[in-house]
Amino acid sequence: MFYFIIICAVFGAISLITLCVYGSDKRAAIKGRWRVPERVLLSLSFFGGAIGGILGMLLFRHKTRKAKFIFVNAAGLLWQAAAVAAAAIYLL
Repeated sequence: MFYFIIICAVFGAISLITLCVYGSDKRAAIKGRWRVPERVLLSLSFFGGAIGGILGMLLFRHKTRKAKFIFVNAAGLLWQAAAVAAAAIYLL
């Protein structure tokens, strides 16, 4: 049970960070400032922050037309959901 909560908390924390980074990048895009590299946004989304990435795309209307962002967020969400499901099966 403890490890399951830790896994969910880690994914939640990375998702919150990802959401904040998407918002920061959108704000920088509007103001014409330095931007977060796409590989950073994609990496955060794929490696634990897919929920935050998807929420960032929807809430901030950011990177919604780029197919690779849609694909990477969807792929990340699939493997992260599988990881949580596997943790639930084996740890609970």
